[in-house]
Amino acid sequence: MPSLPRYEYADGVAVITGAAGGIGAELAAGLAERGSHLALVDQRKDALAEVADAIRRDRPWLTVTTYDVDLSDHAEIPKLPERVLADHGRVTLLVNNAGVGLAGKFEQVHMEDVDWLLSINLRAVMAMTSEFLPVMGSGAHITNISSLFGLIAPIGNAAYVASKFGVRGFSLSLRRELLPRGIGVTTVHPGGIKTSIATASRRGRGVSDAEWAAGLAAFERFLVIEPAVAARAIARGTERRRARVLIGPEAYAGDILARIAPASHQAVFEWLMRKKAGL
Repeated sequence: MPSLPRYEYADGVAVITGAAGGIGAELAAGLAERGSHLALVDQRKDALAEVADAIRRDRPWLTVTTYDVDLSDHAEIPKLPERVLADHGRVTLLVNNAGVGLAGKFEQVHMEDVDWLLSINLRAVMAMTSEFLPVMGSGAHITNISSLFGLIAPIGNAAYVASKFGVRGFSLSLRRELLPRGIGVTTVHPGGIKTSIATASRRGRGVSDAEWAAGLAAFERFLVIEPAVAARAIARGTERRRARVLIGPEAYAGDILARIAPASHQAVFEWLMRKKAGL
């Protein structure tokens, strides 16, 4: 399989979704350090403005623009490329980072909530790619953020797992499709990154107060890797055109378990996580 040259950040234009906090904000700062202009997308308008203003203060020679967009709104994404091109003239990198969580086993959540989760975690990834691909030329790159739960399927996360396995499959196929065009695709599988995804998750209607509290406590023990660490790994993997990037020991362990025990890895992984938490 032919390889592509390294992605060049300097003077490129990166579109980053979910850029108002967590991995997205750290990645925006990291790409700015590498000389990339930025088009930052998030529905959290005030937080997004803070991220952009901080980068502009440190690097006033870069063009940093913001777009207050709800990615679950199907009518908004098709408008973005024209807006970004008007501000930047081109797009060389698309990072589909935005994601949400949904707490509860499948029988505890409503399909309305599942549709909302899929609209952001999976459909928006595909829609952003569909809309921006026509304006991306040879040498460009697409980086899609999946999850550890795009490698393994633990209990209690069926809808979220479906969305992240979907991102993984979409990205793997897309990588081969776009290679002849000189466009690279990277899939990222972060493990326990310290972000607000757990506390900001939508709570399934059948989830009790006790289950909700226990879940938050478990994720507090699990989510320990700083977003800046993840952002650096994503930037390196993108630059090197890696097919995939695993972040954190849990991601590597989960990847191995899924390979050697595809039908029973969930029980082993859950045991490892309980041991890590001291339970």
